[in-house]
Amino acid sequence: MRKVVLYIGVSLDGYIARRDGSIDWLEEAQGEGDNGYSEFLKTIDTVIMGKKTYDHVLELTNHKYPYEGMKSFIYTRSESRTEGDLIFTKEEPEALIDHLKKEEGADIWMVGGAEILDDFMKKDLIDEYIITTVPVILGDGITLFRPGNPETKLAYKRTVRFGDYVQSHYTRS
Repeated sequence: MRKVVLYIGVSLDGYIARRDGSIDWLEEAQGEGDNGYSEFLKTIDTVIMGKKTYDHVLELTNHKYPYEGMKSFIYTRSESRTEGDLIFTKEEPEALIDHLKKEEGADIWMVGGAEILDDFMKKDLIDEYIITTVPVILGDGITLFRPGNPETKLAYKRTVRFGDYVQSHYTRS
């Protein structure tokens, strides 16, 4: 069955972005190759992200959406619409994941950001966590895990080192 996988970078002190949403610090440490990103992309065919993350991704890629050819669900507070493989939605996360898991396909990437991730976590919809720790202490920013999430038991799968980056992989137990 398809799994919903959180694949994300985090600072040593638990932030996924600076307070202004900037992720420039992700590239400042010495990684190795693409730090496992291209291998991860081979395991997914669907992405889920919030509208702020979508807009930020477009900004970082000179307005060329990097996941063309993959079904992409963009959570938005404005009207729902479809543009090719881009589906802007307000659908309840449980309904979306229930529908997607019934379809044939590869895994589903929960890209972020913090608001949509928090909603999915509170509804216990993340099956695997692949978290790459970057050796930087930001001191402030947008946290990966917000207060009030349910206790979630995880099972360790593996750890991989990419230069100074350390990637830990857990599955929900």
